[in-house]
Amino acid sequence: MQQWMEKYLNYLLIERGAAQNTLESYRRDLRRFVLIVQEKGFTDVRQILPETVIAYLVRIKDEGLSANSMNRSLAALRGFYKYLLQEKVVEQTPLANIDLAKVWMRLPDTISKEEMNLILAQPGAQTAAALRDGAMLELLYATGIRVSELVGLTMNSINWQVGFLVVMGKGSKERIVPIGKTAYDCTKIYVEQARSKLMQGKNTDILFLNRFGGKFTRQGFWKTVVRYAKKAGLQKKVHPHTFRHSFASHLLEGGADLRTVQVMLGHADISTTQIYTHVTRERLREIHQKYHPRG
Repeated sequence: MQQWMEKYLNYLLIERGAAQNTLESYRRDLRRFVLIVQEKGFTDVRQILPETVIAYLVRIKDEGLSANSMNRSLAALRGFYKYLLQEKVVEQTPLANIDLAKVWMRLPDTISKEEMNLILAQPGAQTAAALRDGAMLELLYATGIRVSELVGLTMNSINWQVGFLVVMGKGSKERIVPIGKTAYDCTKIYVEQARSKLMQGKNTDILFLNRFGGKFTRQGFWKTVVRYAKKAGLQKKVHPHTFRHSFASHLLEGGADLRTVQVMLGHADISTTQIYTHVTRERLREIHQKYHPRG
């Protein structure tokens, strides 16, 4: 990969007459890309996929690069792969359908795995409320579900035998998401040891109950997340959707393919039919266990 990068830079210098500043910028951007993808085990320019590029963009955004710097990095990559196409090294470019403006919009603020672990360690297990909060946070991160989906879960939403969550998403579309062992164990402990203490004598099938024995509001859980983020010492803004963004980001960084992550997130452009025809339940479980840090 390094060899082709140098050939491309020489091509820019000799055949295109690129300015020295442009060459230095492109060298810096391409070297960063090569180092990051090599960390993930990619050593050949032909191995790079669209999801590899998006994971790279997530990474450099998390490192604090501005939109302008990301634009330049993407321009360098586009030029590099255009050259590789021209030299018949690759048959197609992984950047064909990547629009940085759209990617930038799709890459909201996330937190690192270390920061996530700090938050997840905060609730403890001393009280029924603490067990509930811990289970809710773990489940949110393990599945990437929306906060509205989390607070709407019922006792029938979890298939305990196979470890799947059945989620009713936007447009009343049902999807199935693997839970992962950590979240599964925390939720099971909450159900067995804490939920009955929060019921306040009420008969309800809502999974996560507030202190009045009723359903959480989105605002109520938002306050819970903010409280634990502050307790963990995080300076940045953290809200329930941060968990969803981080879920996707961490899976992509770990090497999960974009298609599977989209399915687990239940994005609007993927129909329920496609969930069952293109990605089987076992494949979902396999991807989740392999790539999610707490799978």
